[in-house]
Amino acid sequence: MTESFVAKIMNLFEGDPAIRKVADDPVLTAELLLLFRMILADGVVREEELAMFKRICKDAFGIGEESFGGVVRYLHDFGYETTGPQAMSVFRALDDRKKKQLLRHMLDIAKSDEELNPQEKKLLKRTLEVLGYGGSPQ
Repeated sequence: MTESFVAKIMNLFEGDPAIRKVADDPVLTAELLLLFRMILADGVVREEELAMFKRICKDAFGIGEESFGGVVRYLHDFGYETTGPQAMSVFRALDDRKKKQLLRHMLDIAKSDEELNPQEKKLLKRTLEVLGYGGSPQ
């Protein structure tokens, strides 16, 4: 209980570590922005897509439920200053494994509502091209 109290006090003075982690890592910020844009690709935020995004944030990036809202607020604020192509261009220099992980996460979000619509396919195709893969998603 004391650790929790100390953590809350530290958080008050230093800010949420997950938000700082995202803010301090342009590649992570760009990846999360792109994943969030996948949720918005069809113009509707579906609960299944949001749940998948939360799972990816937790499992792949260590962003827990308690920090999720703050991270999304940060992305919302930062997102106004960043275009999709700017976010995607960050990934050109990444290794193949990281690029494939990004694509897998995007596809997981797109398919989480049991439907891969034309806007989601377009975003996936564009991302494949930017990452140097060409072709089209299945």
